[in-house]
Amino acid sequence: MDTGRGRAATVEFDHVSKVYGPTAAKAGRAAAPGAVNDLSLAIPAGRICVLVGPSGCGKTTSLKMVNRLIEPTSGRILLDGVDAASREVTDLRRGIGYVIQQTGLFPHQTIVENVGTVPRLLGWAAPRIKERSEELLGLVGLDPAKYARRFPSQLSGGERQRVGVARALAADPPIMLMDEPFGAVDPIVRERLQDEFLRLQEELAKTILFVTHDIDEAIKMGDLVAVFEQGGRVAQFGTPTELLAAPASDFVARFVGADRGLKRLSLSRIRDIELRPAVTGRIGEPAGEARRRALADPLPYLLLVDAQERPVGWLRDVEIEGDGVLTEAMAIPMSPLLSPETTLKDALSMMLDADVHTGIVVDRAGRVTGLVTTEVIGGFLREPVQTATAKHQPGERKPAEP
Repeated sequence: MDTGRGRAATVEFDHVSKVYGPTAAKAGRAAAPGAVNDLSLAIPAGRICVLVGPSGCGKTTSLKMVNRLIEPTSGRILLDGVDAASREVTDLRRGIGYVIQQTGLFPHQTIVENVGTVPRLLGWAAPRIKERSEELLGLVGLDPAKYARRFPSQLSGGERQRVGVARALAADPPIMLMDEPFGAVDPIVRERLQDEFLRLQEELAKTILFVTHDIDEAIKMGDLVAVFEQGGRVAQFGTPTELLAAPASDFVARFVGADRGLKRLSLSRIRDIELRPAVTGRIGEPAGEARRRALADPLPYLLLVDAQERPVGWLRDVEIEGDGVLTEAMAIPMSPLLSPETTLKDALSMMLDADVHTGIVVDRAGRVTGLVTTEVIGGFLREPVQTATAKHQPGERKPAEP
């Protein structure tokens, strides 16, 4: 199935300003709500750039200047190096997908007709429009056999939003503009839509400008984030990790929140850090050999595993007998089991909930691959931002318990 992967374009704001009213640009006067002041940003092809900030800071104005729903007062917006102002406006807009909070679906058209709106305006043949529309409904998780002939009023808010995304993708645009696209649905549906869209982006690799007022959504959705402040200025532009680890100003620090350390942990996964080796003993193994290995390791516990290297429980090193064999009955309860895809935030939360300092990392078959400690996670947060995803050695301080 051809979903359009690879059709993406660069977007560059080159000293773009938008002034409202005759007094807005005068020295010493505050900019009017929605004004934009000397905006310069470069968004690489195939990336999601989120524009975030308080109400009236110019983020939606900036978005609408890309497809010329609003014309800039000065500066240029370059799409793959071509000035948007040099393009015929209708042709420009047909090549840019646009998704808004309330979806803007036509109430008297069926879902499949809504999705096919732009291809129809472009003069596609009816069979091609139908095929593309049904293909995209399936891509956004709506079975065409069930949804194609329904009307917008027969769908839930989340389903209508999915249709809006499908319609924006119908003509395979290289650029998509999304203005608070998930803001009108409840938090649970919103999270599902976010996850579904990120999954789609892995397949489609479009260039996306995404407006939100929610910093948590910005951090989750964006490859790059531009934090706007009042007056239409960008206070900081960078990756989510850069914003959280090194806010450029007090305004950015306040906006991202006092819990920015925890937010940063949500951006990284177990696979991003170096695991602590696990000292293990297998059920049926001579206890004396296992005891010697355990006493030689800083962690005062041995991890008991079965014949397939799957964890069974912990054995305290000094309580392992010098003779006999290791048995499952000796084990005390395990620490949380983590996968390489577990975020560091979730890993820390699971360890704190279990009142332990160590989590056990397992592969898809359930085999032990290593350990994660609260100390390693703390060390990750103390790393400079430029090495935030680098692998590192766990600390030497001996934890009191697993």
